[in-house]
Amino acid sequence: MRALTLRPSSRVARAATALLLGTSLAVVASGATTSADAARWAPADQAKINPGVMMYTAGAQCTGNFVFTDRRDRVYVGYAAHCAGKGEATDTNGCDTASQPLGTKVRFVENGNPGSEGTTVGQGTLAYSSWRTMRAIGTKSNAACSYNDFALVRVTADDVRKVNPSVPFFGGPSGVRQGGFAGGEQIFTVGNSSLRAGVFALQPKTGAVVETHPSGWSHTVYTLSPGIPGDSGSGFLDANGKAFGVLSTVAIAPLPASNGVSDLKRSLEFAQRHSGIAGLRLVRGTVDFAPLV
Repeated sequence: MRALTLRPSSRVARAATALLLGTSLAVVASGATTSADAARWAPADQAKINPGVMMYTAGAQCTGNFVFTDRRDRVYVGYAAHCAGKGEATDTNGCDTASQPLGTKVRFVENGNPGSEGTTVGQGTLAYSSWRTMRAIGTKSNAACSYNDFALVRVTADDVRKVNPSVPFFGGPSGVRQGGFAGGEQIFTVGNSSLRAGVFALQPKTGAVVETHPSGWSHTVYTLSPGIPGDSGSGFLDANGKAFGVLSTVAIAPLPASNGVSDLKRSLEFAQRHSGIAGLRLVRGTVDFAPLV
């Protein structure tokens, strides 16, 4: 599959002021608090850092997927490993591409657009990168090298109070999906590319899984409007609100305008084995998964 990673630089963003003025699916979610530790988090409708937040790393903008925590109750936001990569847009093999060092500063941002990097609402540091880790341990699996595209940014202690793990518009996640996919299953995602110039209605999208790579490491999906540069790292939910994927690539062929989505279960299990972050786990949303379409 010919593909491009989806990480725009500030220079690319400023050059695309008229991109994507089409339509997408506007969705509203409602639901009661379901998490036992909901009091720990900011109210979902007031949180500044949540799934779908804009994240800037060394001038490149991506989108956060889900919230994670560890045995020491530290808080992380996930995005794509290539968001901290040093390669070109066509570099999709994490075992061959250099990355920013752990500890690199990452900004959580709102209102980023092609003319501005927006307003910083929180800070974090790169705490784990599948790309760096695979290079360090000498991973030889072609599937893992090509499709394991997952990283974690640790939220600074002062900004944890701004976090909520619920996915805007849809609610959830209700856990991590454990099984495979049948073709055509409905999916949900939130993209927050600065190239959309702040058009709120273009963020939530629904679509379907087209196929799964034989290795299980990646899924090909179509959404109402495809993911674009800046959407990289976006989280994907299945029809039961289970988190299953991380937006990684846009395909040129053989399925134009489809997206490649890294499998979250495999990516998270790899991180649990190799990141050195003890007790790493997904945090469930405090709002029930209840998409109204």
